[in-house]
Amino acid sequence: MAIKVLFQGDSITDVGRCRDFDLHSGAGYPTLVAARLAYEAPGAYECVNRGISGDRVVDLYARWRTDALNLNPDIISILIGVNDVWHDLDGRWNGVEAERFEQVYDMLLSYTEQKRPNTRVIVLEPFCLHGTATDPNWDYFSKEVPLRAEAAKRVAEKHGCTFIPLQKDFDEACKIAPASHWLMDGVHPNPAGHELIARKLYAAIVG
Repeated sequence: MAIKVLFQGDSITDVGRCRDFDLHSGAGYPTLVAARLAYEAPGAYECVNRGISGDRVVDLYARWRTDALNLNPDIISILIGVNDVWHDLDGRWNGVEAERFEQVYDMLLSYTEQKRPNTRVIVLEPFCLHGTATDPNWDYFSKEVPLRAEAAKRVAEKHGCTFIPLQKDFDEACKIAPASHWLMDGVHPNPAGHELIARKLYAAIVG
């Protein structure tokens, strides 16, 4: 039986995935990982993308049963956090404070442990760079996104999940090419940025 890998998150994970069937996983890192797994181990993995653009951790928790647990995944990767910051800007005031972000993330992982104790969870670190979306509020992004990243790492360690750091990798990548080469607006990856994420996630899955 194939190992089912579920990708969860916001628009960085969604990237135009098909809503009608699971064959097309979108144009981002989930498809890159799925392609590599299929090429290296034909038939060994089944990959499903359930990322939804705009999601915050509270949105993820609200749909966790139907979009995660009921799918019976063997591995779940989660990338969430930037919208919990972003949605407090531009007059929306609907973000998720760092403390509540951690509380809800902790609840989500506890729920997963309870219902799917044999499922392996991989937590990816939220990140941001300078860009058109972040620069108008850079002081806020550069302060608040790391707080969500630290919270994600704490809950991952608490629940024995694999944690994948990404911010340092993107910072190092900016020494090779400008931020806009990796993230189109400081938040959403370009192809090179998706490849950076995919390489780290693939290694975690097969490692």
